[in-house]
Amino acid sequence: MDTKNENALSRSLQPRHMFMITIGGIIGAGLFVGSSSAIETAGPAVVVSYAITGLLILLVMRMLGEMAVSMQGVRSFTEFARAGLGNWAGFSIGWLYWYFWGIVIPIEAIAGAKILHDDLGFIALTQLQTGGILMLLMTGVNLLSARSYGEFEFWFSSIKVGAILAFVLVAAAYAFGFTSPNGNTLSNLVSHGGFAPMGWVAVLAAVTTVIFSMMGAEIVTIAAAESTEPAKAVARMTSSVISRIMLFYVLSLTFILAVVPWTDIHAPESPFTHALEVMGIPGASQIMSFIILTAVLSCLNSCFYICSRVLFVLAEKGDAPRWLVKTNAQKVPSRSVLLGAAAGFLGLYAQAASESVFTFLVNASGAIILFIYIAMALAQIRLRRQADADGHRPALPMWGFPYLSYFAIGAMVAVLLAMVLTPALSTQFWASVVSVVVVLLAYQVRRLRG
Repeated sequence: MDTKNENALSRSLQPRHMFMITIGGIIGAGLFVGSSSAIETAGPAVVVSYAITGLLILLVMRMLGEMAVSMQGVRSFTEFARAGLGNWAGFSIGWLYWYFWGIVIPIEAIAGAKILHDDLGFIALTQLQTGGILMLLMTGVNLLSARSYGEFEFWFSSIKVGAILAFVLVAAAYAFGFTSPNGNTLSNLVSHGGFAPMGWVAVLAAVTTVIFSMMGAEIVTIAAAESTEPAKAVARMTSSVISRIMLFYVLSLTFILAVVPWTDIHAPESPFTHALEVMGIPGASQIMSFIILTAVLSCLNSCFYICSRVLFVLAEKGDAPRWLVKTNAQKVPSRSVLLGAAAGFLGLYAQAASESVFTFLVNASGAIILFIYIAMALAQIRLRRQADADGHRPALPMWGFPYLSYFAIGAMVAVLLAMVLTPALSTQFWASVVSVVVVLLAYQVRRLRG
């Protein structure tokens, strides 16, 4: 019996699913809520911080796109590290990425439960119980099929996209004076201390906060393994990611700051909610709570998907127990899905039993994604040099190679250094370093045991 074919993943994700999965990976609750802290840091010039970060993410995605199109048989982008840097990198990056998203599972479940409990009045159950129900729901969705994950993500992302487009139109009408009782409000962008009231250093410093809200665009390179047109999906993602960041982040925040003076926006409130209230939109708070809940559930849905597929590939390579390779009748790695669910429930329990333990777990994943992206960039440089030496031209080449690849690495190292020098973020950096060291030691143990 061909075990490999027996446990193969499906090819059930359609182009429309991949389109919305790409968008869903970019738009998270960090845009709707987390942007308030970035605004406090940089003022209206935070839009420049988002634009800079968007360009950095674009470079990373282009490198991933080059490798994904060149190695279409690779089923998880973490495996590019194995191909470019060796087995130690495949093991380490795979497990670090699984840990990163495994920690996000309880974070999103807790956030969703809080919205339902505090903002939408769902008080029949405790927040812990509600969080558990949300996790059970997303576990069920991901056990059904890859298509069910894609279908849920399609509708979740459609709601987010529709909400942002509607917001931009309504806010633009207000900012340009069409619906504002006092006329044009664009002066808010410069009339409260100037466009960059905290200075341009603060604009660069805000990148350390902003960059984490944009993580997740790489999800499409994992989902592509189960799509009908993997190469096209990845190529589309790398060519359009910057336009989506400019629309969803830069344009929406520009109009928020045109409607509301930046000095009136304070964390942890949603600047979108504040702007809607200023514009006199009825039920603004409830509307945004529903949209933020949708963003949270979208992320939770994707977390389960990512964790299960990364674990599936690790098991295939012998870096995780082989029994995790087993797929069910719908070609879903059900055991990997359930293990991700178990990790999520442990996170929920840790948060309920000891908030300090949960805080450490969250901090220990804080900078991991940047370490992963740096490893991906190093792998791309090495693989590209090998391809050039062999006379192979990539179908989707990285722009300005190798200079822009090295620039991306330098920019990410600069963000890590800024984290070290920022008291509020240094704990996350050093806790993440501990996570990296633990995984590297685990690889050495595995290698010695053969």
